[in-house]
Amino acid sequence: MRVRTGSIGILSVALSLMVVAPAAGQDVSCVVADPTGTPLNVRTEPNGRIVMTLANGSKVRRVGERRQAGKGWALVSSVAGELGWVFAAYLDCVPVDGDLLKSAPMHPRPSGN
Repeated sequence: MRVRTGSIGILSVALSLMVVAPAAGQDVSCVVADPTGTPLNVRTEPNGRIVMTLANGSKVRRVGERRQAGKGWALVSSVAGELGWVFAAYLDCVPVDGDLLKSAPMHPRPSGN
């Protein structure tokens, strides 16, 4: 993980005071899977100021979710405990029970019946 700017300690306290939906009541670990191949921006809030970036393959824990302007955002905690918001579609997540989840909403396919 590479820190770009700002004080992560202050950011962590500020983000911990925000109200966010729990991540489906499960302990969910995720891996950054940004299809653009560039580092994933970590922000102070959805669409907020960029405070660091995460390389593809970085492990994080999803601790909250929010929708803003029709897009899903995930509040993640790094291995070091740093918090920030990322675009949820760029995470591949696995709850402790092992079922693979994609953070972006999935649309059911027509059954063809």
